[in-house]
Amino acid sequence: MAGLAVRVLVDNATLVDQYFTGEPGLSLYLESGGKRILFDTGYSGAFLANAAKMGIDLLDLDYVVLSHGHIDHTGGIPYLLRAFLEAAIEEQPHRIPVVVAHPHCFYPRPMPRLADVGSPVDEVRLSRHCPVTTSMSPIWLTDDLVFLGEIERTMDDVIPDRHKKRTIITPDGVQTDRLLDDTALAYRSRSGLVIITGCSHAGIANIIGYAQKVCGDQRIRDVIGGLHLKESDRETLDATLAHLKRLKPVALHPCHCTSLAAKVALAGIAPVGEVGVGLKLEY
Repeated sequence: MAGLAVRVLVDNATLVDQYFTGEPGLSLYLESGGKRILFDTGYSGAFLANAAKMGIDLLDLDYVVLSHGHIDHTGGIPYLLRAFLEAAIEEQPHRIPVVVAHPHCFYPRPMPRLADVGSPVDEVRLSRHCPVTTSMSPIWLTDDLVFLGEIERTMDDVIPDRHKKRTIITPDGVQTDRLLDDTALAYRSRSGLVIITGCSHAGIANIIGYAQKVCGDQRIRDVIGGLHLKESDRETLDATLAHLKRLKPVALHPCHCTSLAAKVALAGIAPVGEVGVGLKLEY
């Protein structure tokens, strides 16, 4: 097996002739260093059905890692907890994984006309089912795979929607939501870093730069995940393209919240691979 294997369980798209369920969300399954990791849970229970069809047992996980608290990445948590509960009731083999996230991941996020676009399960309820580790600092899940924690934002111009008004309800009350919980995974391959991201609200160039700092490697082998780059935000897209050109990634696999126009533009920086439910990548 490769040092890192990635399977797309949920994305906005599915691959041609791959009869899985897609939805506006993201969920990836990773195997690395003998560990089995679920990265995000999508919006619904689709990730469970897709995984079962792929022959992936999500009752046998070491970690569930959450990229941030938005519901299109955490909406599947209740379905996963129900699967664990049913396995326990039916006395079926299962393991309870450790959930890893930023401390802000489970806070409510009201928006105009919307009660809450954050995680449907708060940390207290989740901890009744699974051990939960929240951290702003990096956590090494294996010798070569790291949860980055809170991303250092050294470049403001690459942060998507930085002028958008958002709120989050913390223990200190209602505050401006800067999406500080937005994080990613980084894998040290022999040919450079593989960045696995959910939505890149921190800015993909900031995420890559922080991963380089944490991992001590300047080479970028691949980036897979949502980049939150849209044609309507040309200023951010242009700034990101300029920084990525300097970073020289070998390949890119943008998906989820990345527009077609952005993917076309990114193809001028590095080869862009198609992403959809069912995709397999190995490094």
